[in-house]
Amino acid sequence: MGAWAEALTDDADAGTINSALCRGREVPSVLLQITFFVSQSEKRAKSFVLPLFRRIFARKIYLMQRRKTHEVRVGTIGIGGSNPVRVQSMCTTSTLDTDGCVRQILAIAEAGGELVRLTTQGVREAENMRVIRKRVRAAGCMVPLVADVHFNPAVADVAARYCEKVRINPGNYVDAARKFKHLDYTDEEYQAELQKIEDRLIPFLNICREHGTAVRIGVNHGSLSDRIMSRYGDTPAGIVESCMEFLRVCMRENFMNVVVSIKASNTVVMVESVRLLCKAMDAEGMTFPLHLGVTEAGEGEDGRLRSAVGIGALLIDGIGDTIRVSLSEPPENEIPVAYSLLQAARLRTTKTEFISCPGCGRTLYDLPATIRRVKSAFEQAGKENPALAQRLAGLKIAIMGCIVNGPGEMADADYGYVGAARGKVSLYRGKECVEMNIPEEEAPAHLLKIIEAPGPLPSPPRGGENLAQGLPGLSPREIIESRESVRPHSGGTGWGYTYQTANPLNYTLLKDFAIENRKHPTQAESALWEMVKGKQLGGVFKRQHIIGDFIADFYCPHAKLVIELDGGYHQLPGQQVSDEERTRWLEEHGYKVVRFTNEEVIGNMEQTLQIIKRFIL
Repeated sequence: MGAWAEALTDDADAGTINSALCRGREVPSVLLQITFFVSQSEKRAKSFVLPLFRRIFARKIYLMQRRKTHEVRVGTIGIGGSNPVRVQSMCTTSTLDTDGCVRQILAIAEAGGELVRLTTQGVREAENMRVIRKRVRAAGCMVPLVADVHFNPAVADVAARYCEKVRINPGNYVDAARKFKHLDYTDEEYQAELQKIEDRLIPFLNICREHGTAVRIGVNHGSLSDRIMSRYGDTPAGIVESCMEFLRVCMRENFMNVVVSIKASNTVVMVESVRLLCKAMDAEGMTFPLHLGVTEAGEGEDGRLRSAVGIGALLIDGIGDTIRVSLSEPPENEIPVAYSLLQAARLRTTKTEFISCPGCGRTLYDLPATIRRVKSAFEQAGKENPALAQRLAGLKIAIMGCIVNGPGEMADADYGYVGAARGKVSLYRGKECVEMNIPEEEAPAHLLKIIEAPGPLPSPPRGGENLAQGLPGLSPREIIESRESVRPHSGGTGWGYTYQTANPLNYTLLKDFAIENRKHPTQAESALWEMVKGKQLGGVFKRQHIIGDFIADFYCPHAKLVIELDGGYHQLPGQQVSDEERTRWLEEHGYKVVRFTNEEVIGNMEQTLQIIKRFIL
């Protein structure tokens, strides 16, 4: 936080701010654009950048940024990068029971699971993965299958030919089975043990490379080898090093299709170890995606709470690219828990969210019965009316017992109930009361009519990047397949087109910056705007338009075309890499991107316009 503190002083000059902003991970990515202002004008930095910087600093705790990772392809899906946090589970059937495995895989997929893991104790089980995969694909299910391998590297070699991903455990891949013995090694002897790992791991990685198979390096606290325990003790440092030994081999072999996990049944150990792993990977330039889970979490309430604490703590840190909620229950039961956890972390939304107070002596209506009634009404309405279902998706509905704290505490909700009199409720749109003293049994129908009314919703969809918003009445699988990203609402003026493409978490902050950009365009921006405004090229263009976490210089909604004008700022160290990542994200989300330098626009406007026309006509 030192760089931030320096830049927040009143006498900070442009160089200080610029230096602070260029220190990477200390600063949210959306702020890097501020260096453009800094490079343009010292006065501008004082009048706009510093106040905005202070405002963002004050709210930084609310701007959860996911840890940057590269994408790993697992069959038809991606993990890490700009992909949503993936949800997975594991079969409990014997992998030799083909029928039983197929039934469980299909049940997990129907519940919304995006990957399914199966244990492969031996070569026979690994070979049968080919049969299981064929049967699952014949049933129309494309969910990637993952082989779980322990103790026998040869099994991993076989499984890599038939599965989309193979999990190996560093604690027992090459090292002997744990016997809880203390082993003494000289440095030379210890290095020889590491060489054994490399000699055995490289052939496996080559097989995976040949077959396009992903790998998970999955460390379990309970299965650390005697070698690691003797060297590092039963510590998070030992858990992390067990993982890093394998990742260094992957880096040397340029095998990047790897997901990493560290699991423990002790949530404190699990969270501390994963955080330490992230620091270790950052220090060595690794960007591998992370799989989160609390192993042996248990069942029922205990299992759910333990998983919520461990996984949730890391998700709020911005850590995690795929999760499994391990429960001692049928595996399909894990999926809705996982999605609820992601929704609570504002990372994926698969259902309407209901907020309710616990009630007290001031509550003047039957709160539990009302909650059940409202949920039932929404579910039924979503089944009967697909258009309404889309409107309900991602909404937050607050149900508050009384007027004392109700309106204030439900400020984060889109619509709400507040107890008004005995058996009566008032209905709110945001903080505005729109109907008063409705009989509690009639209120759900009244609320649905309010929501169905034409016009914009009272607040933007919520959640992190790459939301998979839900449709009431649909299964999670249908939700994921139909809405992998935020869909724009229609009708009304409201927030305009910007809110349809922006990341809602950062919209308010980005909006101020976009407005300032419009007020102070560069010479090239002004010149190009004069040539594209008013449908001169056949399409409507917008200036400084927010898309995701980015502000596009120009945007044509009709063609989904983003135009970027690059000045000297884009030659700053590391900025070219950021520009490439930005372009890749936009293209992955269906946008076309064309870039010009300021000199190209000013010096050859005719050619610039001809290039733009090719994209919009």
